[in-house]
Amino acid sequence: MSPKKQYYENLAASVIKGLEKRHMEGYYFDTAEEAVQKIMSMIPEGSSVSWGGSMTLTQSGMMDALKASGLELIDRGAASSPEEKKALERRAFGADYYFMSANAITADGELVNTDGNGNRVAALVYGPDHVMILAGMNKVALDVESAMKRVHMNAAPPNAVRLNLKTPCSLTGVCKECLSADCICAHTVVTRYNRIAGRIKVFLIGEEMGF
Repeated sequence: MSPKKQYYENLAASVIKGLEKRHMEGYYFDTAEEAVQKIMSMIPEGSSVSWGGSMTLTQSGMMDALKASGLELIDRGAASSPEEKKALERRAFGADYYFMSANAITADGELVNTDGNGNRVAALVYGPDHVMILAGMNKVALDVESAMKRVHMNAAPPNAVRLNLKTPCSLTGVCKECLSADCICAHTVVTRYNRIAGRIKVFLIGEEMGF
């Protein structure tokens, strides 16, 4: 095992302990393929699924697996109008399983997420019966302060570029704490405890994934 892989495994064990004391389940997988296989085995046939925007879900193969399954997909990307998109986003709150990544996870198991529209963090906080979070080990930060720095320097700027947003960070790569119309950092949620034990499951992957 390489030193980096051993480091990821050791760090993941610490994160999982932190998640457990916060009533969240944590799992670690060496590869994204292993994580996707495990997750798909956990979802009963006939379940409804939805998701928030995430490069990790695409890179890991999770999106391909969901779309190739016989599960009921609540996909706002399939909307043909703004009204239909809004309706699908609302329906996502009633999904059996909601998939997303995290912008950052602290070594002690806190989740840190920042959104533009807020639909992703809203679903995380309340709605779907099960929230499935896939995250590469590059998303782990020491504490909430470090996690916030990661969001503003490593997550928001490339996501703003990906979404063609006209924000200072998309043009300069540096967060300016903007209040622009395209601001991607409108809502920030720190999940420090999950009152419904086991509702939130975090699948850590020993690879660099997403932003």
